[in-house]
Amino acid sequence: MLTIIDYGVGNLSSIRNMLKKAGYRDVVISSQLADIEQAEKLILPGVGHFDYGMNKLRESTFFDALNRRVLEDKIPVLGICLGAQLLTKGSEEGVESGLGWINAYTRKFRTDQMDDQSLKVPHMGWGDVHIQKQSKLLADIPIDPRYYFVHTYHIVCEDPADELVSCTYGYSFTAGVEKGNILGVQFHPEKSHKYGLNLLSNFVQNC
Repeated sequence: MLTIIDYGVGNLSSIRNMLKKAGYRDVVISSQLADIEQAEKLILPGVGHFDYGMNKLRESTFFDALNRRVLEDKIPVLGICLGAQLLTKGSEEGVESGLGWINAYTRKFRTDQMDDQSLKVPHMGWGDVHIQKQSKLLADIPIDPRYYFVHTYHIVCEDPADELVSCTYGYSFTAGVEKGNILGVQFHPEKSHKYGLNLLSNFVQNC
């Protein structure tokens, strides 16, 4: 069973619908402790403010179990958008500590460092993604696939080995991370048509 974690942040049904389109039916959207405990894989979605998301997670009945399942049981987890940022140690968007599963921080786009000063933040729209290392999550995905982004903040890895994919918007930034069983993508695979379908299928079948 795959559990999409419902902690009150984000549109979860679109992720479930894309998973069903990929042929995977054993998926639930849940905030129940039992569904976290029994899950074989987890998806941590999210949109919105970093501190709000972390506080909602910490207030949940499953927070301790979530940490145990990921860090001790080593089940695969995929963070999406805000969910990926929550994997880091913290964010410039707020003051709360993140989950700290990835040795990274979440930073705001530095518009003064962009090579094109006309670019607007948030970064919104399609972006070419560049693969930085081999991963089961990216199996059979074409070189430089395109995904849909909506974000003002992005992940900055302390350990370059954790960077899975990058994207360029004014400058190159980390668009996806992977450290063992922990994966995260800044973009929205559920809005990314065939590329997103392929990625979610890989998470279900290969990771």
